Amino acid sequence: MESTQMNHVDPTAAQTGPSSPRRPSRRTLLRTAAALAAVVPLAACGPAEDPLAQQAGAGSGKNFIAGDGSVEVYDPADRGEPVEVTGEFYDGSRLDSADWGGQVTVLNFWYAACAPCRVEAPHLVELANAYADQGVEFVGINVRDQEATAAAFERTFDIPYPSAPDPDGTILLALSQYVNPQAVPTTLVLDRQGRVAARILGVAEKSTLEALIEERLGETP
Repeated sequence: MESTQMNHVDPTAAQTGPSSPRRPSRRTLLRTAAALAAVVPLAACGPAEDPLAQQAGAGSGKNFIAGDGSVEVYDPADRGEPVEVTGEFYDGSRLDSADWGGQVTVLNFWYAACAPCRVEAPHLVELANAYADQGVEFVGINVRDQEATAAAFERTFDIPYPSAPDPDGTILLALSQYVNPQAVPTTLVLDRQGRVAARILGVAEKSTLEALIEERLGETP
């Protein structure tokens, strides 16, 4: 697989991209999904005075898996098949990747007490609003939180797009067939055919994500 690395990419992470010649075993994928589904923050993950961080971090005793901000971009010939994933959003409406055809889709893995998730939230909000009428849809995948905790986060940052709960790692496991998210937060950018075109491990900087979106919009469908 040829990829454009905008930042340093861990070599072990690169092996899990869409064009990797060897798919990880289902046991490996299940372990990965279970690890990310169970992520809970350190007590220091959010400011001590932050009630959202305190609410989501209550009873935590494990570290979250943090990305390093690395970016991997996949050439069209190396993107593999369109992703197939289904689920249910917090509001009860259906999540179905079959609905994403013809648009650019941004998938963001997050949870409320994840400090990097809180850093990137304003970037995601700005871009989601800016591209709302340009054939770009943002979708959140929450790996940990109950609806009340997720809703509090969304009110705080005025999140304009829906999120689906995935505490058991079902959605994560389905997406791991195509590319391994590996960290929280992770942001995937899908092309108009629903294929993984780029992955950001860690905080999605606004300028970086904007460039990835513009590149996908500029591609021939």
